[in-house]
Amino acid sequence: MVLSTRNPHKVREFAGLLEGFDVAALPGDVELPPETGETFADNALIKARAAAEATGGPAIADDSGIEAAALGGAPGVRSARFAGEGATDDQNLAKLLREAPAGSPVRYVCVIAYVDGSEERLFEGTCTGTLAAQPRGTGGFGYDPAFLPDDTGDGRTMAELAAAEKDAISHRGRAARRLREWLEAR
Repeated sequence: MVLSTRNPHKVREFAGLLEGFDVAALPGDVELPPETGETFADNALIKARAAAEATGGPAIADDSGIEAAALGGAPGVRSARFAGEGATDDQNLAKLLREAPAGSPVRYVCVIAYVDGSEERLFEGTCTGTLAAQPRGTGGFGYDPAFLPDDTGDGRTMAELAAAEKDAISHRGRAARRLREWLEAR
């Protein structure tokens, strides 16, 4: 399977989550269309379809982000571009912390699309939590330093969790386990 991403964090994360399956990074010469979908599923399918068509084999892609209740679900599918096109993780996180109050509910969402010819499947995972007042931790990426997961309840951000702890409760981990279970059942 080709993993349709150029994000090195996601490549490492998926390699661990789908251990035992042959997952290759997207070849550098494959052009991905813009993520113009209105939902995480739309964007995941756009990327997986493009990778499958370009490589002629099965492909997976995910789209994920954070939804803040105080912002009506924003940034949502615009999580990577919340502070503008080309914004860094730090810029996106700073904007979220300016606009949403500490302690407000947040939710990570991930949808993984699997595409192989005419076969298409979607796998969703979520992780709920609250927004920290200040970023903490050096692990993870994106919004992890300010995401306090409900599952641990110990006050640590996602960026303060060990990789195995994060994988066990993260939105991407949950979606990947659903994909893995489906692949194993095939």
